[in-house]
Amino acid sequence: MTESKGITKSPTGIDGFDELTLGGVPTGRPALVCGSAGCGKTLFASTFLLNGARQFDEPGVFVTFEERPVDIINNVASLGFEMDKLIDEGKIWIEHIAVDPSEVAEIGDYDLEALFLRLELAIEQVGAKRIVLDTIESLFSAFTNPAILRAEIRRLFDWLKDRGMTTVITAERGDGTLTRQGLEEYVSDCVLLLDHRVHNQVSTRRLRIVKYRGTAHGTNEYPFLIDEDGFSVLPVSALGLNHKVYDEPISSGIADLDAMLSGGGFHRGSSILLSGVAGSGKSSVSACFASAACARGEKALYFSFEESAAQSVRNMRSIGVDLQPYMDTDMLRHIAARPTFYSLEMHLAVMLREVQRFGPSLVVLDPISAFIGNADQLEVQAMLLRMVDFLKSNGITGVFSHLMHSQDGATETDVGMSSLMDAWILLLNREANGEFNRELYLLKARGMSHSNQVREFVMSDTGITLIPPYLGEGRALTGSARRAEEAKLRRAELARRAEVERLSESVEKRRRQAQAQIEALQDEMQADEAELNRLRLEEENYRAQLEADRALMEQSRRV
Repeated sequence: MTESKGITKSPTGIDGFDELTLGGVPTGRPALVCGSAGCGKTLFASTFLLNGARQFDEPGVFVTFEERPVDIINNVASLGFEMDKLIDEGKIWIEHIAVDPSEVAEIGDYDLEALFLRLELAIEQVGAKRIVLDTIESLFSAFTNPAILRAEIRRLFDWLKDRGMTTVITAERGDGTLTRQGLEEYVSDCVLLLDHRVHNQVSTRRLRIVKYRGTAHGTNEYPFLIDEDGFSVLPVSALGLNHKVYDEPISSGIADLDAMLSGGGFHRGSSILLSGVAGSGKSSVSACFASAACARGEKALYFSFEESAAQSVRNMRSIGVDLQPYMDTDMLRHIAARPTFYSLEMHLAVMLREVQRFGPSLVVLDPISAFIGNADQLEVQAMLLRMVDFLKSNGITGVFSHLMHSQDGATETDVGMSSLMDAWILLLNREANGEFNRELYLLKARGMSHSNQVREFVMSDTGITLIPPYLGEGRALTGSARRAEEAKLRRAELARRAEVERLSESVEKRRRQAQAQIEALQDEMQADEAELNRLRLEEENYRAQLEADRALMEQSRRV
């Protein structure tokens, strides 16, 4: 998102929030943060104030009407904020104003001059640019006259505006209204609503920008997170499609699977979906991806939502994949957590944080279907969409396994993520002749040609192999049916070869007999030819002699 060209904004330093608001809270104006108890109002305000002092060189004043200063310091210290250090450096000032309703009488000419005086002194102490009022109900708790209440609230907000103070005011949510008084939201330039809800015994937090005068802003509900790194917002709807793409192929760790792709592997940075019923081999294929990445000298991060690291290592050894050496050298990091242990937002935040810290080239989520049932499907899809977008934007290959409850209509998933994936590997279990056979089908692989043939998926102690099926007349056979058909074909081939050999010998025998007959006839012809030549010679000799005798006779008669 680009920064708004309207009003000036002050960044809060809260991850995700400044992006949603196109810059932060309005500079020199009051922003109201309202919500029920425990939703994170004080922490939001504290983060805004402390980040201003640490990151943006804007000192601040924290005005508390309920908690003591030492409690405020201890509360934020648990999140890594050293407020006491900033106080010593003169960048933060805490002003504790205790208001006892029993000691305050509501009269017509009541005003907030005493409060303004104390605020003025506190602001001068540190040269404050920012101020937090926590919480405003305590200040006006004793007053019931709406006219006086509205006038004093507006007067307080105007006083802060006149001094150019960028203000965050916290307020408890009322019954049917954003605040208990139902007035603060109308005079605030920016109103944020924090919500802490519980669904299926899992708590989630949401933030919504109710209004923001003078600027555009996100209007949806956004999940936010409170952990050891503080307050952060996850703008799942603020996603882009400008991530970098790669032509480089990477191996899946299964040679036969790579051979099914024209590039000899999947594109780096792709999102790959492995879906199949229980026992079809999803985790095994995922482990092969991770092992292949580590073998290339790249880091891999494996998030498991069903198996511990030790269990995964033991199971994968049965198929010839040893993950332990890579884990020992910190090339592979295995993080296991039950889906119900955190909310969706916490899971997402943990995963994003671990990816940023570890810097892997490949990330495995096994399985993403584990979140179904613990949260609304749209929320799960939004969380996974954010994860997919984050991995793509960082050029990280993502492998997502998904448990299917049925193989019927296997062209969609429970979380609706199949259309977002660059490649989809479908793992099937087929029952035939009293046995189950595993099959693998490469349903899609964007950007490369691939085999559309179903392969028999065989796991052994030497690894995973994909065997081409027997392609019969209009059918493909796998498992025992394939082996039986192949054996039948081998027997038929042996019988055919024997018959060909027998016929060849018979033809050869007849050929030899015919050749002998031809040779005998040729001998007879040669004898007849010799006899004929002899007769011709005798005839020629006879005629010659007869002619000689006749000549001799004629000669004797003349004599």
